[in-house]
Amino acid sequence: MRVMGVDPGLTRCGVGVVEGAPGKRLHLVHVSVVRTDPAEDHALRLLGVERGIEALMDELAPDAVAVERVFSQHNVRTVMGTAQAAGIAMLAAARRGLPVALHTPSEAKAAVTGNGRADKAQVTKMVTRLLSLETAPKPADAADALALAICHVWRGSAQRRLARAQVSRIEELARAERERLAARSTTAPGGRSRGGSVQ
Repeated sequence: MRVMGVDPGLTRCGVGVVEGAPGKRLHLVHVSVVRTDPAEDHALRLLGVERGIEALMDELAPDAVAVERVFSQHNVRTVMGTAQAAGIAMLAAARRGLPVALHTPSEAKAAVTGNGRADKAQVTKMVTRLLSLETAPKPADAADALALAICHVWRGSAQRRLARAQVSRIEELARAERERLAARSTTAPGGRSRGGSVQ
């Protein structure tokens, strides 16, 4: 299974892709950081994050996407940008029919280090070891994205089945809504067809 982990951020958005299965060896597929200039217009920065993430999804074709669950912080402006970047990653995955999972930082830390309160240095060290990398992934956003991907790989098949079921339900609801709108658009008020008069 190939999982894309996303450590959301507006200035630096970490993206890491890992391939593997529970109980089997993990392999690094890709790691990078999507960056935007803090001096740019906010909307353009969001567009830059979207384009970067979507390009990587199309190129790397993950089976699932794991995004860090955003928690409230003291810096409201920072957490808003982080939440927006997380939403972009989730939307990009949904457009491609990919299941999305949200993992807390403590879940990802516990998955790779055994300690949900591990610091960034410990997480980076264990990610490097688990993926048999010669050098540690930098910056920390990249290592965190890989930790999210590893966490999701090790969550097992039960969560993936649930995610697929959720995607199927979303597609079913979307199809029903399209059919409802199509039926509505072909009928004018009073039951008359838009195409002509009632005989």
